[in-house]
Amino acid sequence: MTREDFLFRIINLYPPYLGAGIRVLHNECDSHTFKVRLGLSFTNRNLFGTQFGGSLYSMCDPFYCFILVKNLGKDYIVWDKAASIEFLKPGKGPVTATFHIPPERIEEIRQEVEAKRKVEPVFVVDVVDGEGVVVARVEKTLYVRKKPGG
Repeated sequence: MTREDFLFRIINLYPPYLGAGIRVLHNECDSHTFKVRLGLSFTNRNLFGTQFGGSLYSMCDPFYCFILVKNLGKDYIVWDKAASIEFLKPGKGPVTATFHIPPERIEEIRQEVEAKRKVEPVFVVDVVDGEGVVVARVEKTLYVRKKPGG
């Protein structure tokens, strides 16, 4: 097991995720996909009894970055650059988000980096409730370049 695999496995023990009730559903993940669940509890409920917006965003924060880091390899720098969240409906129960970057898109990013030195790909994920209703939409902009000498 690589260091990255180990870190991805123990992410459910990361204190902010543990406290907020955010869980990576490892049985639904692979090197191109992460599925994350956020239950509704007293630790992430707002004054209106619905999902706290900060928890909704937090569950979406690192996963596109993780996918690119895992698939591009150690010769690349991958950082979060910008993000926005649009709240569409109140989250009144458990919600999930599925982050996926197809292998073809990863190869496109690799080729763009070779041609342009750095790229800033944009990804969008929907946070959905148990009935598949979109409660929030998160847009993430990443920064990707090759490491010097890589």
